[in-house]
Amino acid sequence: MHESHIFKAEPTAVMVEKGKTYAWCTCGLSQKNPFCDGHHKTIEGMPFKPLRFTAEEDAEVWLCNCKHTKNPPYCDGTHQQFQK
Repeated sequence: MHESHIFKAEPTAVMVEKGKTYAWCTCGLSQKNPFCDGHHKTIEGMPFKPLRFTAEEDAEVWLCNCKHTKNPPYCDGTHQQFQK
């Protein structure tokens, strides 16, 4: 069973545009985190795919980087359990 890599234990604030679709990285290996860059395709057996979401409004949102949120792609504070 593959588990998402914790990119970092804090969210990233991102400005999103109403109606625009984004691809959030679920594997944690993207060089463009919190967004997918296709890195998951380079690892054999990697079962991850990006989570696509469409912004409902122009807004600043906090996207999860620990990849363990229960409200993907948005941060729900789960990263706090990974902080040292």
